[in-house]
Amino acid sequence: MSDSAALFATVAVDGGEIVCRTIGKGRPLVVLNGFAATSADWDPSFIDRLASSNQLILVNNRGIGGSTDDGQSFDIAKLADDAARVIETLGIQRASVMGWSMGGFIAQALAVKYPDRVDKLVLLSTDTGGSEADLAPSGVWSALLDTSGAPNEQARRLLFLLFPNNAAESFYRQFGGIVAAARTQLSVELLNRQAAAMDAWHRNGVSSRLREIRVPVLIATGTEDIVIPASNALKLANAIPGAWLAQFPHGGHAFIAQFPQTLANLINVFLAT
Repeated sequence: MSDSAALFATVAVDGGEIVCRTIGKGRPLVVLNGFAATSADWDPSFIDRLASSNQLILVNNRGIGGSTDDGQSFDIAKLADDAARVIETLGIQRASVMGWSMGGFIAQALAVKYPDRVDKLVLLSTDTGGSEADLAPSGVWSALLDTSGAPNEQARRLLFLLFPNNAAESFYRQFGGIVAAARTQLSVELLNRQAAAMDAWHRNGVSSRLREIRVPVLIATGTEDIVIPASNALKLANAIPGAWLAQFPHGGHAFIAQFPQTLANLINVFLAT
């Protein structure tokens, strides 16, 4: 589904403006990005399959992807406030919410702080935050934050974090140039603020309040995720009453791009149930 069929909106939030695009028809599904990512970074076939059954509202977090902010520090709760404002401004009473990685942090915070706004929750490659979360080795985290080197070097380093080695090599051959071009658009200052928000999440998070979530929740992970270890998905499933859990063998942190159709079909079934 091309952007020619998309509707774009700009939503005023505290200290900035959030850019989002809406595609598809059906139940509203708010889509929240991970660290350093924009709505353009999702696998197109995954998004198209979801848009065949849902109205997707793809949100760019403050300070990235055309969204603006005031340059001040923010936390995950602030990003959840922004998402809630988008839902309200677009006139949606309740929406399902899907978040990947850092977007999963935002989705959890949104469900806890704004329970009347959330219909269902889809959490991909994410963790509970707080001391309960299993963290990646410090070397993995450092590599994720590393913006040194030429864009193609950055792209290769990133893809080998997001995917198991054999898949990473294939993705680099196919999409390394696209990823490299996207890296040139990133603000290091903004990424540092996102990283600080994630650090704060791993000190606090909402793990103590996950049992308050009473909406249906689907949790999915790749079993070979080295950025947010797959053990976190089981912790989330144990903490949230009645949650579904799906594990994708040989999937990395960005397993969505490895299994776009299978995952989209699962999410569509979950949202329709």
